[in-house]
Amino acid sequence: MSSAATKIPEGASAAVLKPSEPIPEEAVSVEGPNFENPIGLQQLLESYKRIGFQASSLGKAIDIVNKMRSWRLSDEPVAEDEVEEFTSLDARSQIRCNIFLGYTSNLISSGLREVILYLVKHKHVRAIVTTAGGIEEDFIKCLGKTYLADFNLDGADLRRRGMNRIGNLIVPNDNYCKFEDWLTPILDTMLAEQKETGEVWSPSSFIRRLGKEINDEESVYYWAYKNDIPVFCPALTDGSLGDMIYFHSFKNPGLIVDIVRDIRALNELSRQSRKAGMIILGGGVCKHQIANAMLIRNGADFSVYINTGQEFDGSDSGARPDEAVSWGKIRAGSESVKVFADATLVFPLLVAATFAQEKSGDWRST
Repeated sequence: MSSAATKIPEGASAAVLKPSEPIPEEAVSVEGPNFENPIGLQQLLESYKRIGFQASSLGKAIDIVNKMRSWRLSDEPVAEDEVEEFTSLDARSQIRCNIFLGYTSNLISSGLREVILYLVKHKHVRAIVTTAGGIEEDFIKCLGKTYLADFNLDGADLRRRGMNRIGNLIVPNDNYCKFEDWLTPILDTMLAEQKETGEVWSPSSFIRRLGKEINDEESVYYWAYKNDIPVFCPALTDGSLGDMIYFHSFKNPGLIVDIVRDIRALNELSRQSRKAGMIILGGGVCKHQIANAMLIRNGADFSVYINTGQEFDGSDSGARPDEAVSWGKIRAGSESVKVFADATLVFPLLVAATFAQEKSGDWRST
């Protein structure tokens, strides 16, 4: 056999055995959790940072949320034009990052409602943006149960039986009938007050009133009312609430809901925030309304997206944070992450590793 036949082809060897550049000293190696010894939830979640893929994205999200929670104005140098009230260390140490929480309606239908309730009850968020279903399903759950079911149930059969499917959840249609019975007299009272005072309602004042009327500690919006946390819902009529307002417009017409007041209130809350963070579960209206409010202050300082949307169709729902940077909705150089996951899987873990470590997150802002 000739020597040429036993020699490794030079081109093939160079292609397969290409040398690597030196690894930077700060590089982090991949490593998963060690179950040889007992491991607690916090240790497990800490290990996510080094697992890779979406586990590492969740680990980054946890870090970013903890930075939202820990930031104080006292971390920043006093500006030359600072108002007198906020020049002292004590006053500056009381000013926190304002956290804007957004979520889609299905998450209130799910058991994430209790996670969101915890955040609102303990004042961990400064404002909420959601959709009509994200409002009404909270109140409806105070009037009747939502049940676990199956994604594969026959739609026509469910319709015949008066059962409404939300993924693998079922809401009896009787719950919406109870909702109408509860809501209609409240709408009558709100209309009478509007006529008496001449002041129209906004979506947030409408929701605040319902939170007061439900008077139930199992309601997210009861706690938003109690803790003076504004809840914005630009698409207030896109759901059962819209159906009831529609019916009411025939029985007792004249109720006015002014969306202009709310866009000003939300944008001003964003603009006046010394530091602002976004936590957005899902996409659509809740995601973009918060991001657009951040534009007023030249972008959010911290951003966490959790959704399953993809960006190939150009939708805002699927867009990664860097697209929002291009619009000025997230500040260039700020910390942001998108976790590609079902929020029901990962948001409880994120809360367990962050907000649940501190009973109260009482906010204050200028």
